[in-house]
Amino acid sequence: MVLRVNRVHRLKIETESHMEMIDVTSGIRRLVKEAGVMRGMCHLFVPHTTAAITINENTDPNVRKDMIRELLKTIPMQDEYLHAEGNAAAHILSSLVGPSQSILVENGKLVLGTWQAIYFCEFDGPRSRTVLTRIMAE
Repeated sequence: MVLRVNRVHRLKIETESHMEMIDVTSGIRRLVKEAGVMRGMCHLFVPHTTAAITINENTDPNVRKDMIRELLKTIPMQDEYLHAEGNAAAHILSSLVGPSQSILVENGKLVLGTWQAIYFCEFDGPRSRTVLTRIMAE
């Protein structure tokens, strides 16, 4: 198998809340379509230390609310953190959720489960953010 590397694409995101999960699936699908890759991989990377990317259910918005609520139970925004900027929880949450995802591309489309979507996770907003995407053709 030989993968042909295409250029890095950027998906710009404007977050509106301190903490939110934004469905970016349609934007990533658009980038895959524009790249013209029929079979390969789509690698997503968030170059921010207080944001992340994940894949989860897309039909019930309460899933996102539940995820944020439970993440905050695990890593509260206010605690005895030593980080001077006041956003230590955002850094920890970013590491827990993770900065990257890789998704198969088949027949020019992302291979996602029926109920799956790609979510940009903001933990220290609102801010201007970027998701870097490299779409590689087989």
